[in-house]
Amino acid sequence: MVATQAETRRTYDEQESSYITKLSPYHYRIEKGFVPHMRVPGVFYVNAALRTLLDEELRAYSERGGAGGGFLPAVKQIANVAALPGIVRHSVAMPDVHSGYGFAIGNVAAFDVADPEAVVSPGGVGFDINCGVRLLRTNLMERDVVGVKEQLAQALFDHIPVGVGSQGIIPTTSKDLAGALELGMDWSVREGYAWPEDKEHCEEAGRMLGADPSRVSPRAKKRGLPQMGTLGAGNHYAEIQVVDEVYDKVAARKMGIDRVGQVCVMIHSGSRGLGHQVATDALTAMERAMARDGIALNDRQLACARIGSKEGQDYLAAMACAANFAWVNRSSMTFLCRQAFAKMFHATPEALDMHVVYDVSHNIAKVEEHVVDGALRTLLVHRKGATRAFPPHHPLLPVDYQLTGQPVLVGGTMGTASYVLTGTDRGMADAFGSTCHGAGRAKSRNAARTKLDYQQVLDQLKTKGIAIRVASPKLVMEEAPESYKDVDDVIETCHQAGISKKCVRLRPIAVIKG
Repeated sequence: MVATQAETRRTYDEQESSYITKLSPYHYRIEKGFVPHMRVPGVFYVNAALRTLLDEELRAYSERGGAGGGFLPAVKQIANVAALPGIVRHSVAMPDVHSGYGFAIGNVAAFDVADPEAVVSPGGVGFDINCGVRLLRTNLMERDVVGVKEQLAQALFDHIPVGVGSQGIIPTTSKDLAGALELGMDWSVREGYAWPEDKEHCEEAGRMLGADPSRVSPRAKKRGLPQMGTLGAGNHYAEIQVVDEVYDKVAARKMGIDRVGQVCVMIHSGSRGLGHQVATDALTAMERAMARDGIALNDRQLACARIGSKEGQDYLAAMACAANFAWVNRSSMTFLCRQAFAKMFHATPEALDMHVVYDVSHNIAKVEEHVVDGALRTLLVHRKGATRAFPPHHPLLPVDYQLTGQPVLVGGTMGTASYVLTGTDRGMADAFGSTCHGAGRAKSRNAARTKLDYQQVLDQLKTKGIAIRVASPKLVMEEAPESYKDVDDVIETCHQAGISKKCVRLRPIAVIKG
């Protein structure tokens, strides 16, 4: 007998009540048994409005009988990650969580490096390795730029190559590429594309030391060679923003962004085609490794390898190269951005105080030390669409931020606010020092293109006083605010749950997209 929709919905509701426990208005636990072979629970942070979106996604999946194209619902993906070998404590997801490849986007998971069964999974990093955000401050105020906003947006659009097939204007040879892959921002400083102090305000000081360019395939290098200093497409952007609200004056003052109306620039980009190819190469190798080592998974998109295996080590070394490439890429665009502002305002970047506030990754796997069950353990922490958020006094933070905690840069959507948060002790204890990375998609790209009107979106941005330059018109619909969750809901959830703390709200006045 075929179940009716009402019966299917009732089955889903029973499943939910059995396996999903509400711990607080912002915190839920997925009990073991929700999917087969869970080794640890899953947890996710959402408020009531965001919870509704997850429920609708899972209910629609249940009503289809588990069939249909696309990725699994995010809640199932969180639970499937909890079944991976070597995972510790829990599989945790941030308020911007949504379906992704293997891991949900917004999923964090940590694996014990000392456990011979523990794995590394490219799906827990993503195809755009070290996609991340950089924030530059200036000493300009909104009144200084409002009259030249359109010209300034055009200047950024002219200086920074954007779009799917864009090629960089930073001269790059094969030797340069090898240096960038191994040295990260040290290469940028050496070549004059970054200030030495930029490194101090960058996660990992802009360089992962385990990088080995020999582990990066020739095809990946070929894809990356022409793309140095390019923004790319999709949700990548460069935005001119102004400080809209300050919640933590002490932390904001330390960052140099404590004046309402102050102009900043946010750059969101990653490792371009090179990182995508590194992930693709690794997934192919790991499928063979799983067959050899007898690793069984709930979802084949979670392809993985033992951390200590050749495949696992090859991926980590190549991933570090792609991460370094992404930091060099953002540094190169910082160089171009500084040039554009200098020409527009007839002043040096130094005179405009165009310093890096911080640079964070939100697609990466890194070896870190965390306390688990009262003991300090060395873990490989996967953050996929999630941002590192270390608390005050953490030894890996710059001296400037030791008392306030790590700055966390959370990009909004085209036309909505972005935020700067700070890391907390609770986030360190409960979420492996992690928090959200953005608003999180609410509509697929295809749904956005079919349901939103190009001109209407442009008119709404114009009404808000936002200048826009975009290489592809379809991206206007794909990246419209209506395609995403409410970023204010996401931020408030993180703040109320205590995994990060609100510091500054930023409002866009000009957007440059691929």
